[in-house]
Amino acid sequence: MLNPMQKQVHDAAYETPEQIFTRVFRDLHPRTKLGEVKIEFRRYANANSFIVMTGDRLEIRIADILEGAPIAVLEALAHILISKLYRRPIPAMYSHRYRLHLNRKDVRRDLHLLRQIRGRKFLSNPTGQHYDLAAIFEDLNQRFFHGLMARPLLGWSRRKSRTMLGHFDPAHNAIVISKLLDSRYVPKLAVEYVVFHEMLHLLHPVQHNGSRRRVHTREFREAEKAFPELSKAKALLRSL
Repeated sequence: MLNPMQKQVHDAAYETPEQIFTRVFRDLHPRTKLGEVKIEFRRYANANSFIVMTGDRLEIRIADILEGAPIAVLEALAHILISKLYRRPIPAMYSHRYRLHLNRKDVRRDLHLLRQIRGRKFLSNPTGQHYDLAAIFEDLNQRFFHGLMARPLLGWSRRKSRTMLGHFDPAHNAIVISKLLDSRYVPKLAVEYVVFHEMLHLLHPVQHNGSRRRVHTREFREAEKAFPELSKAKALLRSL
């Protein structure tokens, strides 16, 4: 027969996701009335999760890649989502624990496969109204990479994003450039630099160390210095 302490540990080891979220919610907001807690695991293409509270009913949608995750990970996610729901700071301990789980090699591999299988990638023709991304890529390839870099998928974004001028998607092996740059008012130097920057991501993948994720490594920064008029190109982009 289990003593009270052993029973508490035993019960905690078999908590359902609903029980975990209920416990965390009551710890954080003991005076707030809480009714039903409903959790659904959805077939997302990433590890996104969502939370909403209607009256006293708490509804949570979690990516199915987290179904069966350790209790400590779901507990960390509960703290993160409930903190966001009430616009409170996320405790560093739980944020670190959750990132540590997502940065595990096996989890990163599974997420990569999910993005390939489930994810949708919008890519327009690389030939824009003013700039041809394929031509720019091949020119940069010859100038900086001895023409040895295999061309990924290239295209312009759906919207004229100012916050993300370009990105490389390893799951779909694609470089997407903001449509904002496909303009006669944008100097070619600025477009070339953004494409060059994303090409470097093919050569210098993201590094993971524990809960840390380094997108621009030291090797990446050193390689970027090879771009002529680097400061001028960055200044042009800031002016946008």
